[in-house]
Amino acid sequence: MSNPTSTDSPVDERDAAVADALDMTIGQTEPALEDCLDQLADHDIDPLVEQLLATLVDTVSDLQDTIEDLQDAHEATHDIATTASAASEQNASEIDDLDTQQEETHEVAKSAIAKAQQLEADADHQEDAEQLPHGVEPSSSPLDFFANCRHQKIKTMFVEESNRQNTFRAISVATRWPEFATERTDGSGVFFTKDDLEDALLAELGSTPHRQTVARVWDKLQELGGTDLVHKTRQVGRKQDQTELLAMDIETAEGLLDKRYVGLDLLDGSEDKATTGGVTPVVTGEEGATA
Repeated sequence: MSNPTSTDSPVDERDAAVADALDMTIGQTEPALEDCLDQLADHDIDPLVEQLLATLVDTVSDLQDTIEDLQDAHEATHDIATTASAASEQNASEIDDLDTQQEETHEVAKSAIAKAQQLEADADHQEDAEQLPHGVEPSSSPLDFFANCRHQKIKTMFVEESNRQNTFRAISVATRWPEFATERTDGSGVFFTKDDLEDALLAELGSTPHRQTVARVWDKLQELGGTDLVHKTRQVGRKQDQTELLAMDIETAEGLLDKRYVGLDLLDGSEDKATTGGVTPVVTGEEGATA
């Protein structure tokens, strides 16, 4: 950076010459312009110059007042903006609370309606714990059933109460097919490869899953899916290894996301029925699965 004292502009030189003629010093500690006028009163100054300086003093004073007014307005605007921002955050928090309350109210109402429909079922079926409320479709496999129940209850049943993490992981991965499964080009279905499964487990666990964990969850997913999942192999070229696929049609895949059993009391004892060919009262598939 150049030294400002060694490259004075013509304007600076002119100001210095005027200051020398008036016996003044240019610097940051200059006296106020009003004081300058008082000093000039002792000198023989052209009246026109004196009038020009007086006008300049008035202009500087007006500008100073304007600057102060703008600063006051800026502070007031800042206060208003701060208040508005705080109010906006509070409103957003209240909206989130209302959304949560609405969702909870909806679940309570849904559960109450479902229980009422169960009580109104035909008397011949009152002892059948497998009876579904009117309009609720039965599941087509253990995977379809568990995927449509409340996620937290499934986690409690398989992880906290029975220590079957891989079964829970298989159900969780299946419901995340929109993120990790590959959709067929014609839109007729989706499929998982083991690489897809590994990516989904990485998202679930927060760390890279062990190869043995991937294999076990793959087996559990195939068992729980029953006839809903079709095991296939694919080979692109002769020199490439075959790739295993677990495929399902798009209707089955979308059905995993319906949450149609949320709010219904259908989980009691279902973890024990996972080995008897019908994980729950609503499974219609012929073949069961081990949980």
